[in-house]
Amino acid sequence: WTFYVQDDRLHYAHNYVGREIYRVSGPDPLPAGQHQFRFEFEPTGKPDFPQGKGAPGLAQLYVDGQLIASTEFPVTTPIALNPGGLTCGANPGSAIVPDYQAPFPFTGTLHTVTVDLSGDLITDSESEMRMAMARQ
Repeated sequence: WTFYVQDDRLHYAHNYVGREIYRVSGPDPLPAGQHQFRFEFEPTGKPDFPQGKGAPGLAQLYVDGQLIASTEFPVTTPIALNPGGLTCGANPGSAIVPDYQAPFPFTGTLHTVTVDLSGDLITDSESEMRMAMARQ
């Protein structure tokens, strides 16, 4: 999995065991300034673990709480097959997608990163207040 900004656009890509890459990308360049980025995956079916297939679902990108892009992923990689770990701010191993060369460091500032697998929507009131004040 990779969640990144390239050419001023937000992207998420899922490399399904090196066989296929599923992507969702923002259609427009991001405006300058501080933003809140979010990726959500909503399962739309059941996984097929015996066949090495995770759940299909709806991949969604948000900027500042607004949905900017979504697409169906027909399959995902079951977490048990993921040989790597989670990194933030760069891709230190092999590139997940051919769009960039590793380590492809993020050149902005990451203020907060949250990974939540609960299925509940995350609300970060403190970050939302800082963003609202920055726009004043």
